[in-house]
Amino acid sequence: MATLAPSRRASLATTPGVRAAAVRHLGPNWYASVMGTAIVANAGATLPVDVPGLRTACTAVWALSFAMLLALLTARSLHWVHHRDRARAHLMDPAVAPFYGCLSMALLAVGGGTLIVGQDWIGLPAALAIDTVLFTAGTVIGLAAAVAIPYLMVVHHKIESASPVWLLPVVAPMVSAALGPLLVPHLPAGQAQETLLLACYAMFGISLLATLVMLPLVFGRLVTGGPLPLALTPTLFLVLGPLGQSTTAANKFADAAASVLPASYAHGFAAFAVLYGVPVTGFALLWLALAGAMVLRARRRGMGFAMTWWAFTFPVGTCVTGAEGLAQHTGLFAFRWLAIFLYVFLVAAWLVAGFHTLRGLFSGALLAGPGTAPAGPRPVTARTR
Repeated sequence: MATLAPSRRASLATTPGVRAAAVRHLGPNWYASVMGTAIVANAGATLPVDVPGLRTACTAVWALSFAMLLALLTARSLHWVHHRDRARAHLMDPAVAPFYGCLSMALLAVGGGTLIVGQDWIGLPAALAIDTVLFTAGTVIGLAAAVAIPYLMVVHHKIESASPVWLLPVVAPMVSAALGPLLVPHLPAGQAQETLLLACYAMFGISLLATLVMLPLVFGRLVTGGPLPLALTPTLFLVLGPLGQSTTAANKFADAAASVLPASYAHGFAAFAVLYGVPVTGFALLWLALAGAMVLRARRRGMGFAMTWWAFTFPVGTCVTGAEGLAQHTGLFAFRWLAIFLYVFLVAAWLVAGFHTLRGLFSGALLAGPGTAPAGPRPVTARTR
């Protein structure tokens, strides 16, 4: 049998490795870019203002988020196939593991956008089928992450201090709670609709109570430990996620309950949407001011771009949808203007984060691994300062 020259064998052996090397350091935090893109479409489509061409633009952004999701799922699959050592290391890293909640939320956000605006281009039957698949997968993954990641934190992780990223796995069920009611009208009337609606309400409770456990730890870390490192400061915006998403969910429950539950329960959900949503939105605005001040402080001290800047998008987007729901159920112009203001902020943040991400991808900086530390102290052969 003929044999290949050594140089040829080396070329064939290394080519797959070269192709796979680009995704070696691709972590689950990249799903945040999909979430941040999808929420621009979802929130813009229900904005309480009539802007010509806005829905078409939102549909185009949804299509972009769908393409990003497919590309990232492919890249992350390659990561697990070719770099299982890094994948396991990510799970054992307390700074990275919570981002597995982003996979769930990316699936859910794109699926919801498919039903909200995607049906304009692909039709309702296809949109419903896609959302059903993505909602089911996202919910299962989100519930699994809400259990598995805290388990790893307790049993395996060596944690030095609390971090806002701890909220990521526990907020994923809240995204399911907020987007699940979109599917309720498409189920058979009776048991099926009621089961899905109340299951979403249960996931609302799972996420809300878990957030109430986590949030005091995060704020206590800030008070006792001082500001976060510069690159992590944007993660303070993650606190807005469960606040805005729970307000959105409460309003969606009220919308769906009117035709699904008995009148007494439907009226209760309608009242709950306002009685819960208004004070939580107030706290969200307080936290937005605090987190914004901390970001401005970090920026003055030299905070540069990192993938944590995507925290400026999805959490703010949930506050937009929450304000939109309150505007609908209260009829107050104040909530309409709040939704519009926050949406303008969301789009600006998305454009900035997207621009820097593309630039980092083209330069290779965002996919490069961390620098290798020297094995030992270098000999002193030059003037020190």
